[in-house]
Amino acid sequence: MDFNKRLFQAYLDEMNIITILLPLSYHNGFSASFTVSCGTENKPLKIIETKRMDDFHKYICYLDGEILFEKTNWIIDEYGGQTDLQIGAVIRTDAFDEKFYYSGDDLGVICENGQTAFKLWAPTASQVKIKLRHPEEDFNEMVKMKRESKGVWEAVINRDLEYYRYSFLICVNLEWREAVDPYVNAVTANGELGVIVKMGKTNSERTILPPFEHPVDAIIYETHIRDFTIHQESGIKHKGLYLGAGETETKGKYGQLTGLSYVKAMGITHIEFLPFNDFAGVDESKQTEEYNWGYNPLHYNVPDGSYATNPANPYTRINELKRLIEQIHQEGLRVIMDVVYNHVYKREQSSFEKVVPGYYFRHNEFGLPSNGTGVGNDLASERLMVRKFIIDSIRFWIEEYHVDGFRFDLMGILDIKTMNDVRDMCDRLQKGILLIGEGWNLNTPLRYEEKAALQNQAEIPRIAQFNDRFRDSIKGSTFNLYDKGYAFGNEHYYEAAREGIAGSIGFLNKDNVLFNEPFQTVNYVECHDNHTMWDKLKSCFPNENESILINYHRLATSIVLLAQGIPFLHSGQEFLRTKFGIGNSYRSPDSVNQLDWDRKWQYRENVEYISGIIKIRKHFACFRLRTAKEICKNMKTLPIQHPVIGFSYHNGPGDFREVRMLINPSQKTQLVKMPEGEWSVFADEKCAAIHPLRKIAVHEIGLEPVSLNIFAQK
Repeated sequence: MDFNKRLFQAYLDEMNIITILLPLSYHNGFSASFTVSCGTENKPLKIIETKRMDDFHKYICYLDGEILFEKTNWIIDEYGGQTDLQIGAVIRTDAFDEKFYYSGDDLGVICENGQTAFKLWAPTASQVKIKLRHPEEDFNEMVKMKRESKGVWEAVINRDLEYYRYSFLICVNLEWREAVDPYVNAVTANGELGVIVKMGKTNSERTILPPFEHPVDAIIYETHIRDFTIHQESGIKHKGLYLGAGETETKGKYGQLTGLSYVKAMGITHIEFLPFNDFAGVDESKQTEEYNWGYNPLHYNVPDGSYATNPANPYTRINELKRLIEQIHQEGLRVIMDVVYNHVYKREQSSFEKVVPGYYFRHNEFGLPSNGTGVGNDLASERLMVRKFIIDSIRFWIEEYHVDGFRFDLMGILDIKTMNDVRDMCDRLQKGILLIGEGWNLNTPLRYEEKAALQNQAEIPRIAQFNDRFRDSIKGSTFNLYDKGYAFGNEHYYEAAREGIAGSIGFLNKDNVLFNEPFQTVNYVECHDNHTMWDKLKSCFPNENESILINYHRLATSIVLLAQGIPFLHSGQEFLRTKFGIGNSYRSPDSVNQLDWDRKWQYRENVEYISGIIKIRKHFACFRLRTAKEICKNMKTLPIQHPVIGFSYHNGPGDFREVRMLINPSQKTQLVKMPEGEWSVFADEKCAAIHPLRKIAVHEIGLEPVSLNIFAQK
């Protein structure tokens, strides 16, 4: 049908409610009756409301009976004029969800035993076809799919179609759309078409790590596969690729460890990679010419080809990513995958919108796509089949790629039930899977109490959230480049810093509770977003001596590592990573984003210090207490004058009965009284280690300017 020649418009907005728009140019916009026709059956509509609107009359009609979604329905007016009934807002109703929810685990394509089976959830489609492309010949084949229950379309072809490229043709509202399978697990270069593969062929021996005991035992190191290896002096052969990120015993030009072996030597437990599922922004055929962080998701269950040695071969990216994860596991580390289930790259071009138009995305009160994410669309996670997709996708990455944890980008866009269902599913599959997310409360049309936002942490108690209050109190506001935090000498943040160090559980002020338990807080001062802390310091102290800036940086990073909760480091933070003042480098070149491994040698003393602090955290259980109750029992504030923060811990390692942490953020030596007896020093302004640096027995000590100090007494 020529849509421009429709006499009038008709939409199914609820299961029994049809909205009809008659233009004034057509019989003055009036009709006394309407009928819905499907095949040989005609049903009258009851007009329940009429309203004049601009250039047309709007009729709200009631249908006594059900619409057959699998067929084209026609609306006929009293004059015999007709138009097709289009699928409208009905797809965003609970009744639609309940009618068409499909619980099966077989959506997508399965090729085995000489047979290839296809399943696609497309409940509003009147027809669906598969378009097959022969892998070697210029030959296309069309296969009609059969509609089954719950809006699922199915086709079984008694042939082995491995390597065939495929797409779906879906007819909705008399319009044909071509889409890549939303559940696709292999694609051509740049994700233009799905490819049929046998995932079983990609399996290999797997290193089984012991269950991860507790979230606060984690030390997360965030990096980007390309940034991690692309530097010319990284010593890594496969620069910018999956294979490179898994290389071991690589060394820079000064003989220092780089890459994976270096991260292991630091004492990191989890490497978090920025998104490596298939994304837009980098032409995979020209891998080195473009750069992107990866927050433009195209296909959620496919590794991105820009990190593969051969993006054109659908198996290469799968095998190489699996090899990377296995190599990380062999080193005893775990992998966190950064996932972006809050939006897609372009809504109109996404498989979701093409297969079931209007269903997968939230719409505002005007019927327009909402934009809480800031990129033009928000995924409607609260809808049953969107929630199912997210859960299915997470399960796929765990079962197929053995991913150990997930970082949810803009998690506040998602709903609480979805996140708790993800948590429950992960717990059923494997103990110790780490879930963390950005719980920012964004302006999306989801009720506040349903959002998986930081303010609702009590409703998602087993998912950790990035603690922006900790971040800003320690280093200063992320969004005000010149604001200085406690670690930079600003006493204004004194109380906030103390609360953050104690796990943000309301340790000092019960009215200031941010989290109920310490394992809910991800403590950080730097990540891929915004300015690096070194660049912020250079802006805050443009005329300061570099040695002072290094001490500020060292202090802030050490606080992250010794605060109660889950510590999170940005890769290169330990060697003062710079992006040359660029605050948003999501598509800046390698020269800006790469990890400069020469800096690791240049600032090796700082690297050694931070490595020592990591060892202290792992050795001294008092810096990773499991519960709020344990914190309140074992951690005490010391009565010390501003600006020094002092904490006493009463469960040190071995026979140490008390541990003290004293922080001096000022540029003056601060005198602090100490109890009688001999104290072992484990950290001062220069060194940090799990073996005592020296022993002291004095009534008063001078804390060096801008320093963190650890003492323990037997």
